[in-house]
Formats: sequence, C-alpha cells, structure tokens
Amino acid sequence: MKIKYNAWDTEYKSPFGAIKARTTVTWRVKIDEPVDYINLWLTKAEETPVLYPMKKTDEQTYHVQVTIGTSGLYHYYFEIKQSNQISYYQEALGGEGELVTSNQNLAQYQLTCYDEEVPQVDWYQDGIVYQIFPDRFNNGNPHGEILGKKKNSFIYATEEDTPFYVKDEKGHVVRWDFFGSNLKGIEQKIPYLKKLGVTIVYLNPIFWAESSHRYDTNDFMKIDPMLGTEVDFISLVHALHKNGMYLILDGVFNHVGDHSHYFQEAIKSKASPYYSWFYFTNYPTEYDSWWGITNLPKVNKANPGYQNLIYGEDGVLVKWTSLGVDGWRLDIADELPMEFLRQIRRRLSALDCQVLIGEVWEDASHKYVNNELRTYTSGDNLTGTMNYPVRNFILEILRSQDHEEAMRIIDRYLRIVEDYPAAFLKNCLNNIGTHDTARIKNELGENEDLVALALAIMMMLPGVPCIYYGDEAGLSGGKDPQNRAYFPWNRESAKLEQITQLWCRRRRKNRLLVDGRIGIISTTQNLTAIVRYDTKEVNLFWFNKTESEHQLNFGQAIFYAVPDQVRQIIVKNDLGKKLAARQGLFEKFNL
Repeated sequence: MKIKYNAWDTEYKSPFGAIKARTTVTWRVKIDEPVDYINLWLTKAEETPVLYPMKKTDEQTYHVQVTIGTSGLYHYYFEIKQSNQISYYQEALGGEGELVTSNQNLAQYQLTCYDEEVPQVDWYQDGIVYQIFPDRFNNGNPHGEILGKKKNSFIYATEEDTPFYVKDEKGHVVRWDFFGSNLKGIEQKIPYLKKLGVTIVYLNPIFWAESSHRYDTNDFMKIDPMLGTEVDFISLVHALHKNGMYLILDGVFNHVGDHSHYFQEAIKSKASPYYSWFYFTNYPTEYDSWWGITNLPKVNKANPGYQNLIYGEDGVLVKWTSLGVDGWRLDIADELPMEFLRQIRRRLSALDCQVLIGEVWEDASHKYVNNELRTYTSGDNLTGTMNYPVRNFILEILRSQDHEEAMRIIDRYLRIVEDYPAAFLKNCLNNIGTHDTARIKNELGENEDLVALALAIMMMLPGVPCIYYGDEAGLSGGKDPQNRAYFPWNRESAKLEQITQLWCRRRRKNRLLVDGRIGIISTTQNLTAIVRYDTKEVNLFWFNKTESEHQLNFGQAIFYAVPDQVRQIIVKNDLGKKLAARQGLFEKFNL
C-alpha cells in the first residue's frame, strides 16, 4: 500500500502553511489500494485529539474539510485501516510522509493557526537593514576625540586593535573596552550606506550604560555620553529620513545595569519604590540576574512602575519613537512575558510604529519557555523575529557534503516557511551574522567566495535581509568580543562590497525576492537553487559550493515546493549549464 500526501503541495493541503483562525482547511490523501477508512487526527496543543473521518472522493482519493475555529498550535497525522491492519502516516522529509505501524511517538505535521495578520510595512519589507554596533563603526569628531570617557575603562590605541576583555579570576569583565565611535560618526557615513544599498539602520543599544555593548542600561531616557547627546541623536534621525532611510533601535527591557539609578536606589532601602522592581534573594547583595551575570539584574516585568517606564504615556517607547524612531528590536524577547510584549505592541501601534522584531533564536511558531507555549506568531505581539534559523540554514547548506545531508537541511528550513504566517515570515529579520555570533567570514574558513554565496542566499530568502556592519568589508573574527572589531575603513574588501551593492540593487528591483513564493532545488552534484516565483515569473539563484565545476543534471534532483510549471521552465532553460566552483548564477524566467 502506497500513500501520497505532501503538506507543501496545495493539491493535498489547501491553503498552504499557517492559517488564520476560522479558516477552512482541505486535506487530500491518495492511495493505490482499497482501504476500510482513512481518518485525520488533529490535536491542539494541550487539548484532546479530535478524529475527522475522511470522505472518499474517488477510488484513490480521500478528503476532509475542517474549519479551525481558534488560534493555537495544532498537529495532525492520518490513520488508515486496511483489513485487520491499522497504519499511521506521519511526517517525513520534503512535506511528504511515511507509513508506520505504531502510533507511539509519531512525527506529526504542524499546523499554525493565528488570530491576526501582522502589519506589512513597505519601507521595512522592501528594505535592506544594516546593523551597527555603535562603539565600533566611526568616530565623527574632527580629530577623533573620544567623548564621555568612562572610569575604569580602557581605550584601544588604534582602530586595527583586536578586541578583548580584561577579566578577573571569576571571568567577570573588570575594565570595559572602547574604540570611541559615536552617533556623529554614523551620520557622516550615511553616503557610504546609501552607496552600499542600505535603506534601514539598526543600532545596538545607545542608552547610557557602563559597557561597550550597552546591554547594561543605566538610564533609558539618556543617550550614552560616549556616543553623544540627544541633539546628536535627533540630527542622525533627521539625516537618515532626509536620505530616505529609517532607524530601528534595540530595546533591552529584560534587565538593567547594576550601576543604573533604578538598581542603586533599590539597594539603598527596601522603602525605595524601585525595591520591588528586582528579585532579591539576600538583600541587598544577592539577586536574580540574567544568566547569573551580576551586573545585569533582572527586572520584574509585572511591576506597574517598570511597565509605566517602558510603555507608559511618558515612557521609553513614547519618548524615542516620538523623536523619529521607526521600529524596535527587543532583546531577549523570549524572557519577556507575553502580556508585556502585547502592551509594547499596543503602545507602538498607537504611535503608528508598526515594526517590532523580537530576539528569538529558534522556530518562533512552537517555542516553549518554562513549559509555556509562546504565541509569537499569533499576530498581537511581535511583528517578526530575528531569523537565526536562516543563518543556520545558510551555514549548513554551504557546509553540506552530500545530497542526502542537503535534503535534511532544506527540509528543516522549509518547515519554518510552512509554520510561519506568510506576513510574519516576510517581517523576520534575516542575518548571516550579528553581534552575538562569529563573523560569517570566520564561519566559512575566511573564503570570500563562500561569504558572497552566503550573502546572495540571504537576499534570495523571504524576510528582510540584515547586513552586520563590516561583513561587506571583509571583517572576520570569532565570537564576542572578536566579532566586534572596528570597521576597517580604507582596508575594505572591494570584492565583497561590490557583491553587496549588486545584491542590494537586485533585491530592490525584483519584487519576487520580497513577495514571491519559495521553493528549493537540490541536485546530486551538490548544487542548490533558491527559487522565488508567482503566477507570471520565476527568479532563481543557483550556487555551487563545491571546489569543482559542475554541469547541471536534473536526474534524481529534488524539487522542494516547486510546482510543475516552474519546474518545467527551469529544466528546459538550465539543463546542461555549467556552474564554476564556489560561484552562483542568478536567472529570471517568464511563465
């Protein structure tokens, strides 16, 4: 007995992927032998499974339609009875499945159901984001003077110095390190960013703090003196907007710095209004902190005073958004309560600020925190997430050694495409590196050809591409702090900068790279294509990550989520074409 079903093909499941609540879903299963019955078993998270008998459409097809009434995380599988044998059809690779004889520990298909469509903001979805670590980009003072030098810190002697931390025997940083870049320096480099093709700047934290990373906020209402003043900030915002660019700020609301006036007031007296903001276990010296890092005391997000500071009428979000901030990225979103996220979203929506990106490293559609399902994709909180799964996919596919390994890697990525609501997926901030990861050049063995392929793949995928400052210039380095070196002005990689400019132009000129559906092709020669398509056109990017030239041969090639008409036009046009070692090929076809 053979069963045919593919969750990625609308012939078998319609509509594709995640659905809005109160949508009717049609499932179809084809079978080559007579059976007694086929049932669909559908389970909402933490609820009892529900059986839906499938109706016989013809001798080889069964179908069922179910209206999904409420949002949530669902899973399903099929039960087939033939004579005295009951089998189960569970998820396998490529949207297809496999028959098993036991229903224990089944690999069930996922169905995401959401309440609301997240906002789709043109300037954001159409944009190219550039992430800047503010201390490491550019000093805009006439003679490189460093502003607001901090006590018990050190300044690097040259811009070419390798970052490092001065730590004590317990591993705690005892002197923070600075290069001394500032907001004026970012404003001065707007022409560079425009030439590169950037349309959105995302800044790591800029509020007053002790460290160079500034995730240890002292005061949410003040610009760090080393970066400049509020006047400098307003000037930067105006300059970006004048040049048709936008600004996203980093909101760090899970914890504060131990030097912050909030925490310092709390440890002075239990009578302080700030005392209840923190989780003291042995007052005043022992308290909960982020990952046990004592200079990052965790804040009680349920405290009304803290809530008012962050999203109240005179709070952090109102102040900086009113000064021209266009969007926010939330640090450690998975440690912020869901209601806290909803309130942030409501406040920003009231300010007509519709971009709220959360730091979530995993598949955001089914993440649990402390045994609680986080409903990031429901539509009422985050509008998108940091898409680290894209980075994982790109690195894994470029490192894969054979066809079977590539199949598993592609399957993992396309499951996220299936599981995320379409608008949410388009809002996700894709990256090949950030301040929290090793540099892409380091990850790919210092090979600039592979870096160029990684950049191209990111630009081809659904979601908003984000370039980490210096990646386009050839910066390398391992994890923090080596990944936070100073931008190599006058020492840039001309090759990578030109490729970045090319792909930024290509992304802006080809709507399919923003709005098109996605499929992926994998061949036995270890060649891969990212396919974006609609009913009229196809854009695709072939890449050869191997060290040898290969000729395209579609024998045993796997077409993931690529419809027949698109498949035929690709095979017709590309059969026999040669791909040079570690090179790519971008193509456009009409349907």
